[in-house]
Amino acid sequence: MPDTPDRAAAPVREVGAVLPAAPDLLRAALADARSPRAPELSRYVPERPFPWNGPATAYAGEPGTAIDLDRVLRLSLAAPAGTPGRLRPVPSAGALHPVRAHLLLGPGCSLPPGRYAYDPRTHHAHRRGPAPDGVPPGALVVLTVAASRTVAHYGHRAWPLLLLDTGHAAAALALAGAATADVLVSLDADGPLLSVAAGLPGAPDWQDIWPGTEPELPLAAVRLTPPGGPVVAEPPLGAWAALPRASAPTPQPGADTTPPRELAAARHLLHHIAATPGRPDGTWHPARRPGELTDKALLTRRSAPPEDLNRPLDEELLARILATARSVRPDGPDWTVAVGGATPALYAAAPGRPGLDVRAVGDARPTLAHWAAGQQWIGAAGAVLLAHGCPEDAARTTVRSSHLVAGYAAGAAQAYATALGLCSRPIGSWQQADLGAALGDTPGRHWIVHGLALGARPTTAAAPVTPAATPAATAATPLTPAATPATTAVTPAPKPVTPPTASAAPAAPPGEEERP
Repeated sequence: MPDTPDRAAAPVREVGAVLPAAPDLLRAALADARSPRAPELSRYVPERPFPWNGPATAYAGEPGTAIDLDRVLRLSLAAPAGTPGRLRPVPSAGALHPVRAHLLLGPGCSLPPGRYAYDPRTHHAHRRGPAPDGVPPGALVVLTVAASRTVAHYGHRAWPLLLLDTGHAAAALALAGAATADVLVSLDADGPLLSVAAGLPGAPDWQDIWPGTEPELPLAAVRLTPPGGPVVAEPPLGAWAALPRASAPTPQPGADTTPPRELAAARHLLHHIAATPGRPDGTWHPARRPGELTDKALLTRRSAPPEDLNRPLDEELLARILATARSVRPDGPDWTVAVGGATPALYAAAPGRPGLDVRAVGDARPTLAHWAAGQQWIGAAGAVLLAHGCPEDAARTTVRSSHLVAGYAAGAAQAYATALGLCSRPIGSWQQADLGAALGDTPGRHWIVHGLALGARPTTAAAPVTPAATPAATAATPLTPAATPATTAVTPAPKPVTPPTASAAPAAPPGEEERP
């Protein structure tokens, strides 16, 4: 469609309005996503052409441009060259790539001010409309998800994965931008406000306003401002929201059909979770990137095949990666790392000092493999970084922040691991993974939300490889809580004590649940 505003603006819901969704509905959906129920077989949903066809605008590339969007987007969201079947190098929820970026640009960027939609396959920004008068310098990126392909593949497990993948995309943008710009990240801004600011209809009204197109649900935002410029207390979401709606996407056959029950439920839940009318502008946290993280590391990060992840890491590297994940946000989930070898254990960060403390002794990796859709390769991983929390009765704001922060932190940790020369692979789908209950804590309080498998790269003198776990070992694995929180070194595992047995989960072929 032409790059013009709607001829007649259709009525939209008030910013902050949400569909009715009782806490019981969210609690039931969370329990279902964590249950061993396997997703039903669905018809394959092919990737549709990029729907935003406004004029493609060339990046200026002028010397001295404050925000080089060509560089930032190439290092973060652009599809890797030569891999047509894989849109981003480190997806958290398979190879379905639901996250899209809408660019709201003021002066000082390598594109003229205005609204744009970014196409990661062509690395083009398609203009959708003008910018408001007086908008401050810099770029505001609204991250949305198109849910249909992920839901077709993962069914009732899809909506948490969409949150995780959005977190990964936000981390990629923040890490790419932080080398040359001041970066702020919001993972709790009001979803309906983000929709209006990006020139999009709200999800409940989308197909009435733009029939034949797939709704996109905004979940997070990243702001890049020129370094040393004036500090603006809040990003200008209100100024962008005051503009008329921007140009529409191209209608595509099948995109406006009545959605299946699980797709409708996923969209409804995400719209409900993302609405925060009491604090529409959200909270914005500064993002930095470690000094060791180079542009080359951002370009070369990839989800490693399972067979490359079975070499152990030394404790110092594990401590650094764990600290990176924990430092992203103070309000995110807790972090633990599981290792095997001669002295297997679960580690947590040492309070008040560098290093690791032992939380429990015993090899948790076979049980983790069982909980992660039966992916047996996890039982041989060098280490598995775990984000856990999000109680079964969590409020919608906690559900949103737990998953978005977990994806964001895992994305940052994976990029840092790449800079340290390590292999890694995100693990998004977990069934009945109540880590707290397995360690003797109150059940239902510390569920595994996300994971990152880690392995050392092979050296000239091959390191010993941990034998892969056998299927029989995944039903129950010895874990014994550490005797005291002050334990500072791994001790040989005592006589095995069997934790609560993980309920059966459907086994998946290696890499099936988390496609590279």
